[in-house]
Amino acid sequence: MPLARRLSLVDAVAIGLGSMIGAGVFAVWAPAIGVAGSGVLIALAIAAVVAYCNATSSAQLAAVHPVAGGTYAYARAEIGPWWGFVAGWSFVIGKIASCAAMAMTFAAYAAPAGWQVPVAVAAVAALAVVNCFGVTRTALLTRILVVCSLLGLAVAVGFGLTAVPAGAPPLPDATVYGVLQGAGLLFFAFAGYARIATMGEEVVDPARTIPRAIVLALGGAVVVYAVVGTAVVLVLGADAVGSAAPLVDLLERAGWPQLGPLVRIAAATASLGALLALLTGIGRTTLAMARESDVPRFLAKVDARHQVPQRAEIAIAVIVIVIVLAADLRGAIGFSSFGVLLYYLIANASAFRQTGPARRYPRALQVVGALGCLVLVSTLPVLASLIGMVVVLVGVGYRLLRLRRARADDQSAASER
Repeated sequence: MPLARRLSLVDAVAIGLGSMIGAGVFAVWAPAIGVAGSGVLIALAIAAVVAYCNATSSAQLAAVHPVAGGTYAYARAEIGPWWGFVAGWSFVIGKIASCAAMAMTFAAYAAPAGWQVPVAVAAVAALAVVNCFGVTRTALLTRILVVCSLLGLAVAVGFGLTAVPAGAPPLPDATVYGVLQGAGLLFFAFAGYARIATMGEEVVDPARTIPRAIVLALGGAVVVYAVVGTAVVLVLGADAVGSAAPLVDLLERAGWPQLGPLVRIAAATASLGALLALLTGIGRTTLAMARESDVPRFLAKVDARHQVPQRAEIAIAVIVIVIVLAADLRGAIGFSSFGVLLYYLIANASAFRQTGPARRYPRALQVVGALGCLVLVSTLPVLASLIGMVVVLVGVGYRLLRLRRARADDQSAASER
């Protein structure tokens, strides 16, 4: 059963913004400044350029292939099934890690000490239930959460910059490697525009809506991150490196500690918005992979009443909960970046292959995007990259075994005839 086309341009932009203006804007500054130092804003610019190149590739592909699954479906059509599988698998594992990171960030801001893990688990379970009742409810809730997040960020930055201290500790000196690693970590925050593409089967007039929504959502997120990053650097300086809640510390340094609870509420709502949109996107990619038997076909069923892939949504939520119970925030961010950068490397290669009327952007953007992905993934923390590679190979092994078994079944059936 196909999914229903119910999402407008505003809905699609809201879902993209909800994915990008989430845990990242509240949590990524400490690790990014820790490695990039005084070059953190340069790292942000590099991440934004790579994200823009990737976004144009996704928009070009989505306009021609308006189906669920994102680059999993695009690469299957443009390059071949194996490339599609690696893209889809990388997306699923990377974004599952993102979901865990955002659930942890929500709990860190919203839950009292000692209750962070159960609150994170409860958040994942509750949003999975929302997704199971239909995509229009998802879009409406995401809009509400995005507005709350933006209001909270405006309060933090506006009041925080009213008293920039003269003696903020200087940032550590930047190195080329550190800036690139910082860009790789910051890319984690920009990757949410993929949620729009993965929902291509549910967007109204996808050839027109998806490209516009991706560019609008990414442009809005870049502006927000640039403003927030500048405020953190000016007010906290090197103190941001050890901060678990840099925007709360920003207000306290500026003399507005009474506004800290508002920022905590904004962080919590932003994390929930990103988590909601991500769970939706992963469910759609899992649906597309299940339709091709690249994951168990049991997950391909679409609920007749609500027209959403409920089995896929529930399975993803269970895995995210397991990661929340076993992992930490920084490890989740690094692992997520690895999977997402590999996913976009294949997206750029797929878009590069398109010709004729399908081509909307110059090939140079796809070349820059692919090279950017390769450079950034090579600078990520070694442990995160190693774990990511192992998980990708596990997926490849699963598909090899599944194809071998299918061939054996075909040969057995042929011999019986």
